[in-house]
Amino acid sequence: MGNGKRIVVALGGNALGRNLPEQMEAVRHTAVPIADLIEQGYEVVISHGNGPQVGMIQEAMTLLTRAHPTEYVTCPLSVCTAMSQGYIGYDLQNLIREELRNRGIMKDVATCLTQVEVDPKDPAFENPTKPIGSFLTKEEAEKLVRERDYQVVEDAGRGYRRVVASPLPKKIVEINTIRALVNTDHVVIAAGGGGIPVFRTNGNHLKGAAAVVDKDFAAELLAEEVDADYLVILTAVEKVAIHFGTPDQKDLDSLTPEEAETYIREGQFAKGSMLPKVEAAVKFAKSKPGREALITLLDRAGEGIAGKTGTRIRA
Repeated sequence: MGNGKRIVVALGGNALGRNLPEQMEAVRHTAVPIADLIEQGYEVVISHGNGPQVGMIQEAMTLLTRAHPTEYVTCPLSVCTAMSQGYIGYDLQNLIREELRNRGIMKDVATCLTQVEVDPKDPAFENPTKPIGSFLTKEEAEKLVRERDYQVVEDAGRGYRRVVASPLPKKIVEINTIRALVNTDHVVIAAGGGGIPVFRTNGNHLKGAAAVVDKDFAAELLAEEVDADYLVILTAVEKVAIHFGTPDQKDLDSLTPEEAETYIREGQFAKGSMLPKVEAAVKFAKSKPGREALITLLDRAGEGIAGKTGTRIRA
C-alpha cells in the first residue's frame, strides 16, 4: 500500500445503471475495480455521471407538479443535480466502503456535495443544446416557454423537451474540503454529474444555473485541482478509435495531445460521446508535465494504468 500516486476516476453511466435497482447492482460491481486500485496503493478520487438519474428526478418532480399544480412548483435543475449527487454518492460510498472492509482496508469513504462555478457569459448559454427532463406536449411546452422562459425543441416526433446550456466549469467551490479529505487518506466522491452549476450574483451569493456541466470536463478540473497524477475516464469501450464503426476502424493505444488534437480537427470523435472525453484527457495531459490520462473500460482500469490496455494520452 502507498505508491503515492493520485487518480481521479470518472465513472460513465454504464457504471451506475438507469434506475434504483439497476444502480445498486451496477455500483456493487463498480466498487470492485475501484477497491482494486485502492488496494494497489493509489489515492482515489471518484467523479461520476448522472444522466439517467437526474432525468428520473426531473420526471418525478414534473409528474408531482402536474398532479398538484397549486401545491408544488417545478424543481430547478440545479436542485435535481444536487439530489442525484446525494443518492448516487450514498450507494457509491456504502458499497465501496463495504468492499474495502471485506479486504481489511479501513479507509473511510465520503461524498462531497459539490458546486461548480460557471461563467454566466459562457457562449453555451446563448445556444442551449442539452435535452433534459420528460417529453412534453406542444401545449405543455408552450406553457413553459410562456411562463418560465424555457427553451424547448421538438425531439424526433416524440414530443418536445426542454434544452439547457452546457457551459465549461471554471471553479470547484468545495475544492478545499475535497483536498482536506484526500490529504487525510479518505476516498472521496465529488463533482457528481458535472457538479451543481452555479454562478456568483450580488456579494457572495451563489445562484443555481439552468445548465448541465459536462462530467468529463468537471472531472478534468477536479483532477487538476487535487494535483492528480492520472485522470482515468471509464466508458463503454476499451479503447478510443478513429474511423469508428467503419471497416477502417483503428483502435489507439496511445496518443500525444497533438495527435489527439489533429483527430479532433478531423472530426474523428462523436460530439456528446467520445469527443468530450478526448478533449478532457488532452487538457489534463497538457496541464502539467508527467500527467497522464487514460480512457478505457471500467473492468480494465487497473490494466490500463499498468499500460496493458486502454488509450493513454500523455505528452
